[in-house]
Amino acid sequence: MPYPYVLLSAAVSLDGYLDDTTPERLLLSGRADFDRVDEVRASVDAILIGAGTIRADNPRLLVNSPERRAARVAAGLPPYPLKVTVSGSGELDPAANFWHTGGEKVVYTTDKGAERVRALGIAADAVPLGPALDWRRLLEHLHDVRGVRRLMVEGGGTVHTQLLRQGLADELQLVLAPLFVGDPAAPRLFGPGGYQGGRLRLVETRRIEDVVLNRYEPTAPGAGPLPAAADRHWLALACALAADCPPSRTAFSVGAVIVASDGTELARGHSREAGDPVVHAEEAALAKLDPADPRLPTATVYSSLEPCARRSSRPAPCARLILDAGVRRVVTAWREPDTFVTEADGTGLLTAQGVDVLVLPEYEERAKGPNRHLL
Repeated sequence: MPYPYVLLSAAVSLDGYLDDTTPERLLLSGRADFDRVDEVRASVDAILIGAGTIRADNPRLLVNSPERRAARVAAGLPPYPLKVTVSGSGELDPAANFWHTGGEKVVYTTDKGAERVRALGIAADAVPLGPALDWRRLLEHLHDVRGVRRLMVEGGGTVHTQLLRQGLADELQLVLAPLFVGDPAAPRLFGPGGYQGGRLRLVETRRIEDVVLNRYEPTAPGAGPLPAAADRHWLALACALAADCPPSRTAFSVGAVIVASDGTELARGHSREAGDPVVHAEEAALAKLDPADPRLPTATVYSSLEPCARRSSRPAPCARLILDAGVRRVVTAWREPDTFVTEADGTGLLTAQGVDVLVLPEYEERAKGPNRHLL
């Protein structure tokens, strides 16, 4: 199921701390960056913090600018985004500022936690996720039931760590403050170990008074049939590559990217690349790699259209080329229609040989874009 776009937002000291151990909250950024955060809050559908942050900071979590609230209302939105928290136990303070300011609130919790939330009379919708917290179920519920398309996550460190570990964060906005905390007992942004592998991609650096904002995107593909945030980034690139195809009335325009498990892009290709009128996207990308490349068995192929199972222009269809390369995971946006080949089923050919095939239908319209004349 589709998830919201998940944006992690945090400020840290130079040595990676979110706060110190004094009773007062450590202010890591200044007025200009607080205003930037307010702007981001105004742009999202929901803001999420963990129960620990409510206990430690007692935040109101508002859009402070009247102009931004007015702009939301003019766009048909509530003045404040939905406020979301997560608590396995449901042990929350009914008097906390979080419940008594802003707009609607929701608590995601366990079955037992929901009973406790309701017994405490907390002014929020309590949504049980089962015997344990499940981030994927939470995100699906936000997307499908609450209509959340963009989710801002403001902490704390445990929440950020869990979302990164499970490959569910689409973007990290990290502000670096020019100071040191130096106290090992102080809270850090991320906990140890177990993260989705690979480097993050730096997409923006911006100086804001004396702090620096860095924006990152994940690059490491997911594992098996479960989607990761990076899968969406790479599939979006494959769909964009389809627009580079020379137009045709007898073949689809398709883009493909091959990505190693650590997030390294290995190759990309698109239909009819380099003047070859019959080359397919996956074929073009695979041709750029050594068949003995040891990264291929753990790589992911992203293709805007399901790899073909049958074709007349070459001896081997793309699904067979993928199998021969040893790739065990494919992510695609669009199942092949019967326009040129009836009952095409590249997915069936791949899955029959043990390949994990993941279809992200929310990208189908992007994949169809360069092919509207054929539909």
